Amino acid sequence: MKRTKPSVVVVTGASGGVGRATARAFARQGACVALLARGHKGLEAAAAEVRTRGGQALVVPVDVADHRQVTDAANRVEEVFGPVDVWVNNAFTGVFAPFVEIEPEEFRRVTEVTYLGYVYGTHAALSRMLPRDHGTVVQVGSALAYRGLPLQSAYSGAKHAIQGWHEALRCELLHQGSKVRTTMVQLPALNTPQFGWVLNRMPRRPRPVAPVYEPELAARAIVHAAAHPRRREYWVGASTVATLVANAVAPGLMDRYLARTAYAAQQRSDPAPAMSPVNLWHPVDGDGGHDYGAHGDFGRGARVHGPQLWLSEHRGALAGGAAFAAAALAAARMRTDHGHHDR
Repeated sequence: MKRTKPSVVVVTGASGGVGRATARAFARQGACVALLARGHKGLEAAAAEVRTRGGQALVVPVDVADHRQVTDAANRVEEVFGPVDVWVNNAFTGVFAPFVEIEPEEFRRVTEVTYLGYVYGTHAALSRMLPRDHGTVVQVGSALAYRGLPLQSAYSGAKHAIQGWHEALRCELLHQGSKVRTTMVQLPALNTPQFGWVLNRMPRRPRPVAPVYEPELAARAIVHAAAHPRRREYWVGASTVATLVANAVAPGLMDRYLARTAYAAQQRSDPAPAMSPVNLWHPVDGDGGHDYGAHGDFGRGARVHGPQLWLSEHRGALAGGAAFAAAALAAARMRTDHGHHDR
């Protein structure tokens, strides 16, 4: 019986959060997983997890905001593992503050990592995939790719940019008749370490807007998207559906709703510490740091399963009326959850 060659998968932002969970998910399939990120402790821990789950791991320290580093990383991966089959763009950073309190260089940094990092990663991947006419690029998006959120203007702007650029790129690949695919996965609020290391200028500690999902749900969606990349995008979590549908139907009302609720919904009850780790310019798990893993501090009540992922994977089973009903139900649940923020 002929043995199937393991898939070669690149995951950016692999040292923590969704990237870490995604690397583990691909490892369970026996993949060769290249782990790209800045942090050394997180990368080494992620590599150990990949190996214990049946995959092969390659640690490649890289700042995705530097296109030369990304190109060198792609070369390194193919030297060790061979041709890349799947490239997952996931790395990001952010600033949690009103727009006027974000310094220009901070806004630029968020854009370079969160948007241009995807551009550079995709360029490196396609430069290798297109001549072979094989491969898939998965863009890890967010509900914020469609609906901007106050206090996250830099991140929202970057995610919107990814959405528009991804659509243009997909059209070009379709025009060329290429077998190389690009797809996008829109995620809900997740229980990841990002809220512990984001640059925060608000009086209280930041938190994800409820309802919160575990990163393993996102990882399952990303792995599924990589295996079924003909879909232009996948929506994960009922809250993502509710947000996107409501914004498409009544964006002005969403503006007013978020203006009234989103400040409180994104802050915990306890004050922000005077000193806390910040990963905007340097990794928080660098020399002298520690491994933050895939999960944050919001595990109590976080959801591991989401029926919307199944519906997104099997969209033929979902009629238009049912989608709006699910969105209305999710919106009602979100309003209920707003009264129970700290988990």
